[in-house]
Amino acid sequence: MTEADFLTATRTFYDAIAEDYADLFRDPLAESPLDRATLRGFAELVGEKGAVADLGCGPGRVTAYLASLGLDVFGLDLSESMLAIARREHPGLRYEQGSMLDLDLADGALAGVVAWYSTIHTPVDELPSVFAEFRRVLAPGGHLLLGFQVGDVPRRHEQPWGHPVTLDFLRRRPEQMMELLQAAGFAPVARTVRESHGTEPTPQAALIVRRA
Repeated sequence: MTEADFLTATRTFYDAIAEDYADLFRDPLAESPLDRATLRGFAELVGEKGAVADLGCGPGRVTAYLASLGLDVFGLDLSESMLAIARREHPGLRYEQGSMLDLDLADGALAGVVAWYSTIHTPVDELPSVFAEFRRVLAPGGHLLLGFQVGDVPRRHEQPWGHPVTLDFLRRRPEQMMELLQAAGFAPVARTVRESHGTEPTPQAALIVRRA
C-alpha cells in the first residue's frame, strides 16, 4: 500500500521548513497562559497512570513542557527534520518517527495522548481512522487532548520562507470534532475555545476526552 498523499505532503513540508519553523516558534507557550493551563489540566488528569504520547510533536517543545509537569511522555512525528531539532534541544527525552494512522504501540499502552495542532493536515474523512487509532492505544479511562484552529475555510501556506512546498492548514468546528470523537468511543470531558491573539487569525479550540 502506498503512503497516503496527505502524509507525504505533510512530511515533505515540515522537513523543508523545520529550522525556520523552530526559530519562529521558539517558545510557543510563553505568550499563552490559557494553553499552558489546558496542558496542566490534562497533565493532572493523567497523573502517574502511565505513559503519554505527544503525537505530531514537531520540534518537541510541548513534549518538553509536559515532561516538566511530571508526565512520562515521549514525542512522535512524521518529519525527521523536526525530530532532529527535538532531539538536539531536549536530549533527555525520547522522540520517534511514525504516523498517527499506524502507531507502533500495543493496545491500551498509554494513559494519555496529546495531538496538539497535529491533526490539522488530516482530511476529515481520515479522522475516524486517526481517532480509532488513538482509542486503540489508550487504556480504558485514558485521556486525549486535541488542539486545533477553529473555522471552516482552510488556510494554504505556499512557499514559506522561500521553500518550494505548499500545505493546507485545515480548520475545524469543535462540535464537529466532538461528534467524531464520540463516534470513535470517547466521552467528553472538557471543551474550550479561546479568542485569537497576536498573529493568530482565528480562535483556537482544545478538547479533552476520555476513552469510555
